[in-house]
Amino acid sequence: MGTVTIEEYAALVGQDLGTSEWVTVSQDMINKFADATGDHQFIHVDEEKAKLTPFGGTIAHGFLTLSLLPMLNQLTDMPRVGGIKMGVNYGSDRLRFLAPVRAGKRVRGHFKLLAFEEKRPGQCQQTTEVTVEIEGEDKPALIAEWIGQFFV
Repeated sequence: MGTVTIEEYAALVGQDLGTSEWVTVSQDMINKFADATGDHQFIHVDEEKAKLTPFGGTIAHGFLTLSLLPMLNQLTDMPRVGGIKMGVNYGSDRLRFLAPVRAGKRVRGHFKLLAFEEKRPGQCQQTTEVTVEIEGEDKPALIAEWIGQFFV
């Protein structure tokens, strides 16, 4: 969509901002996340043992799926406020992991602006509802109210 002013962006509260491109969650990605976090539970990294579970194979860590939000955000054509110097994660008001992401599946994010405020001059906070969809599945992987701040 392009660059907008803070005022134009604030007027988008309640609207869908965009949908990302699809991203494949590979076994290699899952293994690297396990190494980075120390979470080597077999349902993530042992393909043979994981076949014996109700999942039928390895699944991504829920927090891996959550950690994809910044990338999915960048893979949209949603409007961007011009002149941002820096953005930071502030947290989440609500987060639910609804369905497992099996290794090799593709996910994408749907973004809706729920709230926006200027905290002080040059510092803004936004709350975005993000739904991470799994290609070909009825239930999303997660729904989160993601809070971020940016500085202009």
